[in-house]
Amino acid sequence: MKTYRRLMQFAKPYRYFVVPFFTFTLIAAFFSVFQFTLLIPLLNFLFDHQSVETMKQYAAAPSFSFSASYFKNLFYFYVYHLKTLNPVYALYFMAALIVLAVVLTNFFRYLAQRSMINSRTLLVKRIREAIFEKMNHLHMGYFTREHKGDLISRMNSDVFEIEAVAGNSLEVLFKEPYMMIAYFIALFTISVKLTLFTLLIIPISAFGIAMVTKKLKKEASEMQSSIGRLLTIIDETLTGMRIIRSFNATGFVLKRFSRENDIYRKASLQGFKRRELAPAFSEVSGVIVVACILIYGGAMILQNRTGNASGLQASEFIAFIAIFSQVIRPAKAMVVALANIQRGEASGKRILEVLDTPIEVADRPGAVEMKPFHDRIEFDNVGFGYSDKPVLQHISFTLGKGKTLALVGPSGVGKSTIADLLPRFYDVKTGSIRIDGKDIRDYTMESLRGQMSFVTQDVILFNDSIFNNIALGRPDAKEEDVIRAAKIANAHDFIMDTEQGYQTNIGDRGIRLSGGQRQRLSIARAVFKNPSILILDEATSALDTESEKLVQDALNNLMEGRTTLVIAHRLSTIKEADEILILQDGRVVERGNHFELIEIEESIYKRLTLMQKIA
Repeated sequence: MKTYRRLMQFAKPYRYFVVPFFTFTLIAAFFSVFQFTLLIPLLNFLFDHQSVETMKQYAAAPSFSFSASYFKNLFYFYVYHLKTLNPVYALYFMAALIVLAVVLTNFFRYLAQRSMINSRTLLVKRIREAIFEKMNHLHMGYFTREHKGDLISRMNSDVFEIEAVAGNSLEVLFKEPYMMIAYFIALFTISVKLTLFTLLIIPISAFGIAMVTKKLKKEASEMQSSIGRLLTIIDETLTGMRIIRSFNATGFVLKRFSRENDIYRKASLQGFKRRELAPAFSEVSGVIVVACILIYGGAMILQNRTGNASGLQASEFIAFIAIFSQVIRPAKAMVVALANIQRGEASGKRILEVLDTPIEVADRPGAVEMKPFHDRIEFDNVGFGYSDKPVLQHISFTLGKGKTLALVGPSGVGKSTIADLLPRFYDVKTGSIRIDGKDIRDYTMESLRGQMSFVTQDVILFNDSIFNNIALGRPDAKEEDVIRAAKIANAHDFIMDTEQGYQTNIGDRGIRLSGGQRQRLSIARAVFKNPSILILDEATSALDTESEKLVQDALNNLMEGRTTLVIAHRLSTIKEADEILILQDGRVVERGNHFELIEIEESIYKRLTLMQKIA
């Protein structure tokens, strides 16, 4: 239950639903018991069990006292007063009381339910928001380790599991014990001896049910993990549909999905077997308990007929059985709830795993807002690695304001890692990065990233309008500013050729646009932000010649007057860079501008220019 106690913190403040819930539940329990206790006088009345002496006892109204006996005697007074007038009136009176008790029971039960529903919906809303917020603050390395489908599963199916299963179950565990207490008070009132006998045999069945539900948590965890893997396969398949079909890999993907789906089916099957076994076991044990009560209670009735003082009246025994049948219902509900809680606890732990993940890249205490960039960026003996694998070693360079620095080298040498370190997607392991002489870890991340824009090879666009993609995160953006950014990025003309211009929806990840159009929208987004520092990561490498020319022109417009860090394989795009760094094995092995580097005999850069036929 520790998991649930933590999750319930999201439903605070409790006073808005706990007090009304328990108040309405107690009132509902009172009327629920009352409607069954009315069976005793009703049966006595129908079968004329009361003697003349008993009727004389209730001939006068009782003296007031705040006790159960006073209300009982008052009730009998009205019943027998009406009976003397007309027996049918007394029957109407008792029937009306039973109907009223049932109506009030269900009315207050509904009010209790409403107060809990408010807390459940608030709980789920806050949990989802907490997970989403945490995901948006976790460092980038977390997303390279975790499956995207599994993260979606935790936010969706695991939270739904908490709402649909655990939420209902916790509600049952909060409510039904009070109903059972009220019923047992009534049972003790009818017969202490028979009720004690009942309490002796109920725990025997409860022990068997506990054994059945013990293994549900493990199977539920396996189910939720399998759902995460299924969602990952679905996401990868939808994203890579063209590749899958072009390589005739449909059969492979189907088998992979079917294999994982079968794992989920088997885990689900085991879970369902155990979960359905619990109420079935409860039903059987309940019938056995009732049979024992019938035998024991029947013997007490026979004793009553022989004049034994410890005996039981038939009407009281029938009422006892009726009330006990209501005890079985909440008992069964609690058994099912305990089984479901085991299943829901697995989902709760998966949610808490995300929420408990430490944020490795965060603002330092006392971090300050970064002022407008005005001088230089410095990498000072920077070292970095993923886990224990070193990627960058002793990287040092200076990039002055308004200058362009290019990073060149084979894949995997750390070029993109350098670009990721500057906005603090990761933090350096050794050395430091300074902007205007101050370590970037001493700036708030929001103000640091607010002065940068990114244009990458893998363009990220959203299923929204062109306008909203350019003005990302700026709901107050002016139309003329968005159009100006699009014109600088050479995107205005093709935008106006779309169906609804700037309000055209571009589909999932911009699928309705060509590669060059998506890249120019990405550039327009960077222009609109008007950054001081620009990071270009292979921005033209995936384009055809014509698109590359349009995009390169747009990039040149964007780079004008800005401090730019460029990662490029096509050396023709960086000939004008103020400085070029050649990386190999995570180190800078050559540096200089284009003309200086091609003058060095046997240089890596010169060899690359010859391979690409660049003068």
